[in-house]
Amino acid sequence: MGDAEFTEYVTARASWLRKVAYLLCGDWHRADDLVQTGVTKLYTNWHRANKAWNLDGYVRKTLVNTFLAEQRSSWQRLVDLRGTDDDPATPELDREAVLDLRGALAALPPRQRAAVVLRYYCDLPVDEVARTLGCSLGTVKSQTARGLQTLRRLLESQPITATPES
Repeated sequence: MGDAEFTEYVTARASWLRKVAYLLCGDWHRADDLVQTGVTKLYTNWHRANKAWNLDGYVRKTLVNTFLAEQRSSWQRLVDLRGTDDDPATPELDREAVLDLRGALAALPPRQRAAVVLRYYCDLPVDEVARTLGCSLGTVKSQTARGLQTLRRLLESQPITATPES
């Protein structure tokens, strides 16, 4: 598989990658950056990735690892470009429930958020989430349970409003 196959794959999966990235980071602009970084990593490893048993799983793991690495970096904590562009990347849905859930999801710690997104948005089984996150089945279960518990608590206590970029 060469450049043409890579381009075809990325073109077909771009929307899905962007949605997963958005759910991980909670910001469309950051999601675009995550996808770009993930796709760049995929391209540099395309010779190995195209031999993967589950190419979507390989790409998803690359995206999640990119997100988690960014959360650990000091650059992400020091630079916040949200609010500098008044042009949202996509039109907003004006539904309170969607905004509440987005805000609550953004309040989760990064690994809990990743576990919840992979389990419930990507609809992955526990063992595949564990492979993606590089942890045990028990860790996935506990991170998911804690994430859901926090989401319930946040959504029951008071509505959380999302930022205009969400």
